Amino acid sequence: QVQLVESGGGSVQAVGSLRLTCAASGLTVSRVCMAWFRQGSEKEREWVAFMDFDGTTSYADSVKGRFTISKDNAENTLSPQMNSLKPEDTAMYYCASRAGLGCRVNQNRYNYWGQGTQVTVSS
Repeated sequence: QVQLVESGGGSVQAVGSLRLTCAASGLTVSRVCMAWFRQGSEKEREWVAFMDFDGTTSYADSVKGRFTISKDNAENTLSPQMNSLKPEDTAMYYCASRAGLGCRVNQNRYNYWGQGTQVTVSS
């Protein structure tokens, strides 16, 4: 049974930093596509970034240059380091993985989801 558990969310002031963590069980993060999505208040859920099994990464334009994701294969975790945070980054952040080959930006292509962790950035 696959389980994804996010942690590390919290409140931070603008230009601050946070590091989220997604702890996976029931799958090996080094062998699958892992991604982060977010959903702000009264907004649709949007793709943030992903890392494929081979280490290939991609980022949404809104976070490019500020967010960096990495995997810890020993701990079986995926972590985005989020720097230079902006109020518009305020959202619930979700970790996701998909069973198929290759990463996608479409959330409907992901099979497993965590419960989310809230990030609030104040100006």
